[in-house]
Amino acid sequence: MNDTIDKSLDASGLLCPEPVMMLHKVMREATSGNLVEVIATDPSTLRDIPKFCLFLGHELISQKETDTQYFFYIRKK
Repeated sequence: MNDTIDKSLDASGLLCPEPVMMLHKVMREATSGNLVEVIATDPSTLRDIPKFCLFLGHELISQKETDTQYFFYIRKK
């Protein structure tokens, strides 16, 4: 992915529902078209963040994971 990240949210160590609540705040502050990176460690974000994007109309550009972290790249609608 070669896009420039406009905002980054590090929700490492936080458990559901905190990562999604923090993402909601970041998305309200972002402008349309911004690319937001989310870094999380809670496995429930694998379910919650895609549903968040689908429900609110944001585009989940990509997601990836390592042994200990999950990364999400979201384009604000």
